[in-house]
Amino acid sequence: MDDIAVDGVDMAFSMDGQDWRVAWYPAPDPPPGTPHGAAAICVAGDQVVLIGNDGEPWGLPGGRPEPGERMIDTLRREVQEEACATVTTCRLLGFSRGTCVRGHERGLVLVRSMWRAEVVVHAWQPRFEITHRRLVSAADAFAYLEIPAGLRPLHRRAFAEAGLATDHTTAANDPA
Repeated sequence: MDDIAVDGVDMAFSMDGQDWRVAWYPAPDPPPGTPHGAAAICVAGDQVVLIGNDGEPWGLPGGRPEPGERMIDTLRREVQEEACATVTTCRLLGFSRGTCVRGHERGLVLVRSMWRAEVVVHAWQPRFEITHRRLVSAADAFAYLEIPAGLRPLHRRAFAEAGLATDHTTAANDPA
């Protein structure tokens, strides 16, 4: 089992030729940095909503804020746009804070809010960049996520804060 992120302890992460240091910060106060949106573990009854393109890989709904948008409003809008679901209640779990330490964005500090959202799922009508949606059991959800190397402890922390398990053994490619 992977480790779980500890408050304020950096983890190394590389993406698109850049190196980042990413850490978890508990709610309710965001750490310093540029707001970079919201992501949510969306729960519909005993299932979790996952999104993706071409049916794989699977991820959590979320995205960047529009100018002047509050974190909670970004959450609601992104869940509606990407998952065709309405947030009925939500709870802020914490924040990820990433600092670019090598690459063309060196020095950039981005902060993303992480949420547990109870949702009502609507008919699937993809209109934006997301082309697929999948509902999986809450026990299996973590196993279906494609999580970049180095960020599993951060996602494991978000699931723990949301009260959801991460140790189920379902393979990410298993048919549902």
